Amino acid sequence: MGVVDETPGTHGSGPAPAGRPFGPIDGAGTCDTLCTVSDAPQDAGPEPVDDLEALVGSWLTIPDIAERLGLSLASVRKLVEDRELLAHRVGERRMVSVPAGFIDDEGPLHALKGTFTVLADGGMSDTEILRWLHTPDDTLPVPGSPLDAISAGFKTEVRRRAMELAF
Repeated sequence: MGVVDETPGTHGSGPAPAGRPFGPIDGAGTCDTLCTVSDAPQDAGPEPVDDLEALVGSWLTIPDIAERLGLSLASVRKLVEDRELLAHRVGERRMVSVPAGFIDDEGPLHALKGTFTVLADGGMSDTEILRWLHTPDDTLPVPGSPLDAISAGFKTEVRRRAMELAF
């Protein structure tokens, strides 16, 4: 039997391999590998993470998405790594999950990647982006949230509002 590495930030088997999209978090809230999952500590924001889980409502795990779209797990992880999807750790077991509204029968909504970029360039964290996209807004051209407006074909209006937030 080998020696188990008990170094903080590892899962008992040494550091995560380079390029692994869901690396462990050290005590400072940073990742020792590429992090594409919203994994801010629960006390980092003004509202608890559970509020985000409730706001979004329906989440899909990576295996759920793979099965739904007929893709490999690696392909779904690549969608998250490429920021075509944003993921967040949800539930008691902190499973990497994606809001169900980000995916249709063909895959990720095409308008999301650019919208994620605009919001991130404006200084929003992934958690803030998820919250903003799911927060109801009565001033949108359709009832519901910015994500509902994107799904209804109002990508330009949503991105215009996202750009306004940046300035």
